[in-house]
Amino acid sequence: MKICSLLLATALLAAATAAASAASSDDELAAPVLRASVTVSGDVVRIGDVIDNAGTSAQIAIYRAPDLGTTGTLPTAQLLSVLRAHQVIGVDTRDLREISVTRLARTLDAKDIELHVARALEHRNGLGDAANLGLTFDRDLQDLRLEASNTGAMQPSSVRFDSRSGRFDVTFDIANDSVSAPTRLRFTGTAIETVEAAVLARNVERNELIKSSDVVVERRPKAEVGADAATRERAVGMQARRQLRAGQALKAADLAKPDLVQRDQTVTLIYEAAGLYLTVRGKALDGGTEGDVVSVLNLQSKRTVSGTVIGRGQVAVSVATPRPAATADASSSPQPDQTASTPSDQTTAPVALAAGTTSPVAPKAE
Repeated sequence: MKICSLLLATALLAAATAAASAASSDDELAAPVLRASVTVSGDVVRIGDVIDNAGTSAQIAIYRAPDLGTTGTLPTAQLLSVLRAHQVIGVDTRDLREISVTRLARTLDAKDIELHVARALEHRNGLGDAANLGLTFDRDLQDLRLEASNTGAMQPSSVRFDSRSGRFDVTFDIANDSVSAPTRLRFTGTAIETVEAAVLARNVERNELIKSSDVVVERRPKAEVGADAATRERAVGMQARRQLRAGQALKAADLAKPDLVQRDQTVTLIYEAAGLYLTVRGKALDGGTEGDVVSVLNLQSKRTVSGTVIGRGQVAVSVATPRPAATADASSSPQPDQTASTPSDQTTAPVALAAGTTSPVAPKAE
């Protein structure tokens, strides 16, 4: 009886061991399954990238990866043929006709590269702020794609600039997670300092007023414009001192305050003194802006007088104020030079005349 029990136990143990071995074998021999999409970070595609349960064949390279940052496709039929060549059979395709393969990359925008170069050159050998630097690269600057393992920041390792020729040569190092040596990027070209300038959109004649629509703002080389570049706000409403051409960057020396009085213009002559305010019509013989002294023909007296431009079409003429007669001291003899008389061509009574009108009583003004 004991012998039967022992035999039964032995049989049960053997059956359990066989079942466990079979399960383990099933796990090891699980069918490979095709993946619908694949992402790789290197320059090759391996068997383990395209199928699950690749086993010992997972590290075998079978295709060159797509270009950095791009996606390619692999037809399923072609892929199965390659897999069979490496003894990978029985692949579950899940009825996929093709799979997509994407290669990871780090993209450096062209604008970011230009900004890094400008910052590296900032204040070097007389250059100004990075924001004011105009860069021209020897090769057209485009977006750059690097291996995804290049995770470090762009660190300038070599910066050279020749102020005479404007040439620059800048090298950056980027730390790489995969290798100890950094990735190096080199850029060469020319750099100039620029300033914002008011630029004419059309030709402007001498003494012509500059309107808002006549001016656009552009960046121009500082050496071209000079230190007295005019801003848009300063240029609009000003008068051209000389003939200016379209596309010309305006300088402060090109502009003047607008003439408030034009030559041959009918103006108002204003005579003002203590107790006197008189306005008459006149004809400007000169043009001038505020504060300028111009000659004006008094249309009433037909005499030419000089006055100061004080407003649009207005010229102020100074009038000599008569001195009051001196009062003689009772204890002294009167002196000849201590008396003054009122000139015959002046009046001491306030008179106001609108330009272009006449009055029976008017002072003789010049």
